[in-house]
Amino acid sequence: MAPALGKLEEQIVACRKCARLAAWREEVAATKRRAFRDQDYWGKPVPAFGDPAARLVVIGLAPAAHGANRTGRMFTGDRSGDFLYRALYAAGFASQPTSERRGDGLTLRDAWITAAVRCAPPDNKPVPGEVRNCTPYLERELKLLPNVRAIVALGRLAFNVYLSILRDHGSIASRAAFVFGHNLLHATAPGEPALISSYHPSQQNTQTGRLTAAMLEDVFLRARDLLEAAVPAQGAAPRRSSDD
Repeated sequence: MAPALGKLEEQIVACRKCARLAAWREEVAATKRRAFRDQDYWGKPVPAFGDPAARLVVIGLAPAAHGANRTGRMFTGDRSGDFLYRALYAAGFASQPTSERRGDGLTLRDAWITAAVRCAPPDNKPVPGEVRNCTPYLERELKLLPNVRAIVALGRLAFNVYLSILRDHGSIASRAAFVFGHNLLHATAPGEPALISSYHPSQQNTQTGRLTAAMLEDVFLRARDLLEAAVPAQGAAPRRSSDD
């Protein structure tokens, strides 16, 4: 990992900007879930994970209390991660279809997984000020990844945070022209990565069948096709309203 990127990840892990999130993640790590009572919880902001030379960046919402907040790796140790890594494996971005813990042998190829918020929030719902505190980390991270050609935003919050970064950079005029939906390709600005929006692999979405394994796999196969074609997105994104 490049020194600047490694230093940024160290700063993220040490962050205590949000008192509510710091208290919550540490309380969860101390009390634990019964099934994991013999494990040491990470209990800190979770750094990104993957290939620093990646052309694909996957942006999630935030660590799960007993998933990444326990294991210390993005989308690891919970059902959302199970769904995600199977899809990444099927599309050739992951070395194996499971992600159980750090040191389990998993590596990512041409992919980098990060999040809009780095601490586990109560009820999986960060408040706007917490999102704003964390957004500069994502912004800096993207600048330090030199080869990014495609972004997959998992869920509406990640989608909006990424668009807010583009707006602040002057790459788009506003977020209003971009409507969230599943597996939609959005053209942003010349020179910017292609943007694909996707439903988040939350249990609420996967257990109800709103997001199936095939649907998520299609997102990453589409991203793979974009990268191999090496052609930026063209034209306006379809305008179809949907929830995250």
